[in-house]
Amino acid sequence: MEKICAANFWVVALKKTQLTKQQAEAFYKVHKGKPFFESLTRFMSSGPIVAMVLEQKQGNAVEAFRELLGATNPKEAAKGTIREKFAESLERNAVHGADSPENALRESQFFFSATQMYGIELN
Repeated sequence: MEKICAANFWVVALKKTQLTKQQAEAFYKVHKGKPFFESLTRFMSSGPIVAMVLEQKQGNAVEAFRELLGATNPKEAAKGTIREKFAESLERNAVHGADSPENALRESQFFFSATQMYGIELN
């Protein structure tokens, strides 16, 4: 969390939860049919997660956060990135980050209602 805040992000919404297998499948539906879908959704429903909506006032927040995360494959992640430090493998890569502003909105709305994301622009 310290690394995220140091990169000028702040938390708009946060909660600890646990996904059911069906919820994980719904969240990752864009990957349905891919070889890693089953193991990814099984892993994502295997224990608690922390869902967050982050905001950054200047620049492209999605791009900046993905840079902070590092490559999806931790073996390819740059030194000092979150995945380089904490990820175990391609599918157990410690943290998820949306790949576009549209997906960031969809994923935020998956976990939080508009009233739980007070102050964030939803369009």
